[in-house]
Amino acid sequence: MTLVVIAGATATGKSDLAVALAKKIGGEVVNADSMQLYRGMDIGTAKLTVEERAGIPHHLLDLVDVSTDVNVAWYQEQAREVIDGLLARGIPAIVVGGTGFYIKAILDDLNFPDTDPAVREKLTLEAEKIGGDALHKRLGILDPAAAAAIPRENVRRVIRALEVIEITGKPFTANLPRENSAKYPDAIQFGLTMDRELLDLRVDKRVEMMFEKGLVAEVEQLIEEGLLEGKTARAALGYAQVISMLAGDISLEQAMSDTKLATRQYIRRQETWFRRDQRISWLDSDSNRLETIEKAILNA
Repeated sequence: MTLVVIAGATATGKSDLAVALAKKIGGEVVNADSMQLYRGMDIGTAKLTVEERAGIPHHLLDLVDVSTDVNVAWYQEQAREVIDGLLARGIPAIVVGGTGFYIKAILDDLNFPDTDPAVREKLTLEAEKIGGDALHKRLGILDPAAAAAIPRENVRRVIRALEVIEITGKPFTANLPRENSAKYPDAIQFGLTMDRELLDLRVDKRVEMMFEKGLVAEVEQLIEEGLLEGKTARAALGYAQVISMLAGDISLEQAMSDTKLATRQYIRRQETWFRRDQRISWLDSDSNRLETIEKAILNA
């Protein structure tokens, strides 16, 4: 069995490395970016184009409409079905993405409590009354690890975390893996890291390129397709800021600046999340990442 995970923060080069590795070992890529699941969310999520995928099959891209809200339990089922199918056929599976909770849902036996409509409704009304930031601060007190992983802009996920806490009486992250709970114990995990100053520069350039490539037009098109009807997709980095711009709340320049800032903040949360998992081997931008991963696979 060959299951490789390439994780890490936004803009560290995960997607390109996954394609290069897939070419080397005859593998296929499994997406673990929660926003690349959405059809039409291409520019703002830095989704590889068909050409950039270089003929390598990519799974779990473009699965749902932007008006649909998906959850980690649903993703877990979808991802494991794909991975099990690949491994059964002797095809290496390369999981790549920056959504830490999704990756853990693939690898570990997490439990997802049922929802309680009354609790959900109460928290939703609170969010409308006092705002998502206030709920996120509450989550930070009750479960700092969950608050570090969940963007304050994603009110739906904040509400879900608080709902689980209220239902179970335990932190949301109490469902995180135990050492003996791995679904794929032989999985090889790598995390990509980069000098902070260099990464910040890459983020600035990346955001500027997204706007140049037509992020605003992409958001306008997605609004016509129901972007404002869903709670998950509209909270995505870049998309939330452009929505505010189109509503007349901020300028184009402010939308771009806010996207850069929000992306840097998200990167810090990603780093905090991934650093908790001792199974990840870290590779910096100066290392020969591809060669290192190939050697690890041969020696596994």
